[in-house]
Amino acid sequence: MTRKIAVTAIFTAMAVVLMYLEFNLPFMPGFLKFDFSELPVLIGSFSLGPVYGIVIELLKNLIHLPATGTSGIGELSNFITGSIYVFTAGFFYEKHRTRKGAIAAMLIATAALAVFAVPFNFFFTLPLYGSVAGFPMEAILGMSSAVNPLITDKLSLVLWAFLPFNLFKGLVIGFITFWVYKPISKLINSTYKKTR
Repeated sequence: MTRKIAVTAIFTAMAVVLMYLEFNLPFMPGFLKFDFSELPVLIGSFSLGPVYGIVIELLKNLIHLPATGTSGIGELSNFITGSIYVFTAGFFYEKHRTRKGAIAAMLIATAALAVFAVPFNFFFTLPLYGSVAGFPMEAILGMSSAVNPLITDKLSLVLWAFLPFNLFKGLVIGFITFWVYKPISKLINSTYKKTR
């Protein structure tokens, strides 16, 4: 238990730092920021289990709250979608702890994230931005269509921005995790053994 708490703290700290290093993607609205904070969360989910992945996801977003510019809506959305991703991947990998299992876990998690994100953003996130943060739908669509002419209404915003964004994010995070998980896992295990 002590080891899991310590590793959770390490992955949370890494995720928080990476969350601040966000940037825009081409053809994506300015409010959709990409960062690599899901990387340590996914590694944590693989090494500690899917529940710990959700814990790291929660802590990451809670710590980021004081610096938010979205009235907490961005963090809430990040927590829910991120939890879907890391829990799905961690749960599958827990049952199939092989290289093929890891690949399948990340592909399934990416698909789950992308499919979930469409109705979630359509019915929950976008209306919340309007009612809580005071961002009218017209302003969001105007900002979005300026960088992607395929976006003309709320549905096309979800299909041509949120869907590809989450597919890209899931695949990139999964690809990097596939290559760095084993070395990081071995490093943490060896460090823990030396400090016992």
